[in-house]
Amino acid sequence: MIEYEVRQQELFEKMKVLSSNGLEIQIDASAWYQPVYSDLGKLHQERGENYLERVIQPAIRSAARSVVGRYTPEQLYSSKRDAIQDEIFEETKKILEKQYVQLNEILVRDVTLPNTIKDAIERKLRQEQESLEYEFRLVTAAKEAEKVRIEAQGKADANKILSASLTDKILQDKGIDATLELAKSPNSKVVVVGAGDSGLPLILGNN
Repeated sequence: MIEYEVRQQELFEKMKVLSSNGLEIQIDASAWYQPVYSDLGKLHQERGENYLERVIQPAIRSAARSVVGRYTPEQLYSSKRDAIQDEIFEETKKILEKQYVQLNEILVRDVTLPNTIKDAIERKLRQEQESLEYEFRLVTAAKEAEKVRIEAQGKADANKILSASLTDKILQDKGIDATLELAKSPNSKVVVVGAGDSGLPLILGNN
């Protein structure tokens, strides 16, 4: 009698595969699998007890090579880890569909790049971040300069309108009103009306 474990099992795999530009990438992954209970007889007859080495491992490695080969190291390092995990799972599952094995999950635990490539990618990401920060500062400075220019233009326009509306007669009336108010001060002594070329009142005080 030959016994088969029909509960879910876990396979750990370390695979070296090539990226789209030919650089070697190491993938550490786990596969959760189990034999199809109703097909144990066929599995034993056609694949044998060592179906893990005959079927599952080659399927995972083939799928990993295919998927990772679509991406650059930069993509694998920064934003595509979840994507390659899902794609490896889907491709492995297709291979195992008629192999009497049920694949439940593929987990990519780590993606290891050559140190030189990793350092280069990190430098590039830092430079991109610094560039974005610099562009943000430039945009902020430009907006602030535009704000100051608009405020200055508004003040200039207001002064222009005010200057155009102030006639000599209005200035004289304003001057008289202001002088009369000042004349009420206890320090004021004499108010001379019509003094000077402008004709504005003149206050002579004890100071």
